[in-house]
Amino acid sequence: MSGLILSGRELAAALRADTARQAAALTDAGTPPRLAVVVATDDAASAGYVRSISTAAVKLGIVCKVLDLGADAELATVRATLAALSADDLVHGIILQTPLPGGVRLEELSGAIAVEKDVDGANPLSLGRLVAGLPAYPPATAAAVLAVLDHHGVELAGRRAVVIGRSTVVGKPVAHLLLERHATVTVCHSRTPDLASVTCTADVLVAAVGRPGLVTAGHVKRGAVVVDVGTNPTPDGGLVGDVDAGPVAEQAAGLTPVPGGVGPVTTALLLNHTVRAATALAGSSATR
Repeated sequence: MSGLILSGRELAAALRADTARQAAALTDAGTPPRLAVVVATDDAASAGYVRSISTAAVKLGIVCKVLDLGADAELATVRATLAALSADDLVHGIILQTPLPGGVRLEELSGAIAVEKDVDGANPLSLGRLVAGLPAYPPATAAAVLAVLDHHGVELAGRRAVVIGRSTVVGKPVAHLLLERHATVTVCHSRTPDLASVTCTADVLVAAVGRPGLVTAGHVKRGAVVVDVGTNPTPDGGLVGDVDAGPVAEQAAGLTPVPGGVGPVTTALLLNHTVRAATALAGSSATR
């Protein structure tokens, strides 16, 4: 048995096409969508990611402004910047890029992002609204996991899903999104004893911990679908996931590749959320 490669590239292309169409309509109506990315780091990998978002946004007709506050930016400065962007009617989407300066925690800043502009689900209110079934943008990576599964026709209702990782960026929101789709969900983490005994029960296994090769064939039930969210840099400049891809692909019915799986869909969804936010905010302004 050799599992299918569950690529995200085709889905990402379709999302980009839809985003470009919506962005063009907004621009023609006099409201070009605008995304602001706030950066307070000199991390090279982060800089590359921000450049890729900015380049992709411009190609799709989204105005993207990067505000680089410097790696020594103080908490008050970052918070004030986020608050100003939240109050700016010309800005429709806001992303706070990580990592942040030493001693500054995302939890201390994310609440300054207006929920209606929180296109990456960073504000705790966004997560709360998501859990309560109220309108909110989920973290793009978490949403990308579900989008890839849907794109490849993976049935979730009644299936057993296991999520490895409990971050508010991926693990917790993915678990909630799977619950909403009527899966029975277990969340594993660093203190889960005998991890393989839990993961081997999964029909759908999501690995999102940032540990290269953590998930081996021994962690996977034969015929399961495995979603690898890990993006771990290698010394030669490449990327590997949290899954030992070769052996797992022989055990699983399907596996997302790294790169080319969840990653491109995440970026495409961030930009799609931005045009959706711009559409909603433009409609809100028109009714005032």
